[in-house]
Amino acid sequence: MYKMPPNERSVKKLIDFNSNDVKYRETNDNWNCFNHIIWRNVLYYTAIHIAAIYGSYLVFTSAKILTTLFAIFLYHISIFGVTAGIHRLWSHRAYKASLPLRIILGIFSTIAYQGPIYEWACEHRAHHKYSETDADCVNSKRGFFFAHCGWLMCAPHPAVADHGDKIDSSDMLFDPVVAIQRRHYKPAAIILCFVMPTVVPMYFWSETLCNGFFVCVWLRYILALNACWLVNSAAHMWGYKPYDVSIGPTDNSPIAALVLGEGYHNFHHTFPWDYSTSEWGWKCNVTTFILDQLATIGWVYDRRYATRDLIEKRRARTGPKDHVFIHQDIGY
Repeated sequence: MYKMPPNERSVKKLIDFNSNDVKYRETNDNWNCFNHIIWRNVLYYTAIHIAAIYGSYLVFTSAKILTTLFAIFLYHISIFGVTAGIHRLWSHRAYKASLPLRIILGIFSTIAYQGPIYEWACEHRAHHKYSETDADCVNSKRGFFFAHCGWLMCAPHPAVADHGDKIDSSDMLFDPVVAIQRRHYKPAAIILCFVMPTVVPMYFWSETLCNGFFVCVWLRYILALNACWLVNSAAHMWGYKPYDVSIGPTDNSPIAALVLGEGYHNFHHTFPWDYSTSEWGWKCNVTTFILDQLATIGWVYDRRYATRDLIEKRRARTGPKDHVFIHQDIGY
């Protein structure tokens, strides 16, 4: 489909990230993340959270209502860039998207400032393949804080790199949107995540530099970041397991609402290639709603989904016996 060649060294197809044939399931309790702390990262994440707290103070004391509304708007489009773009489209190939939509998703995901599409998706594919093991960079068995954000403040376990390299991610290197965003990520992120959110309120409704910077940049960014982090932490610990009781991920509706539909994590880890990440359609799933609307104009197509029969068979095999099965078959 795409014409741009890989901009990496030759990539061998080693392991299909959507298969379940990997036998590595060990967790080494002797490895202690506190022995591998990166203190500059600790200081960085502490500082930006303090900046966000100050931004929340400004919301109630001096920021204009339009500034707060703009921050809310940026929160949603940045998370949509992650959920619809980096996660469902590029990480899982759960659907196909037209070039205009891929460009928009690339811009939105850059506003989110969670790293280049390629690196984010590679880590996420490894997270699914080696979920809750040493090779999982957000291993929830190490506790809530580690899975939430602690993994960003210490050096990764050696198994993360050793096994992550075995995941086939060569498909992404052929998408020009991914390649261009990766090549120009730093200047693009500075402009889209920091400069634009600060300048727009100043130019269009005469907001102060301080309010624009702390409300539309740091407060918005930290809220979106923590909302996404909750999928790795809380949604691996608290909730219901309708499809597979043997895995850690859970279905958690409040988190789904915060992250535009990504909280149905037991379903997602059971059927990672389903474009909706849920059997419930649009319920607490703004991302699926928007993708379905875009499908009507041809910007989204070839949506992959788990059929009613497949879900019911899997639930009967690995799910709890008390789950009431309700599913609307999509039929396309």
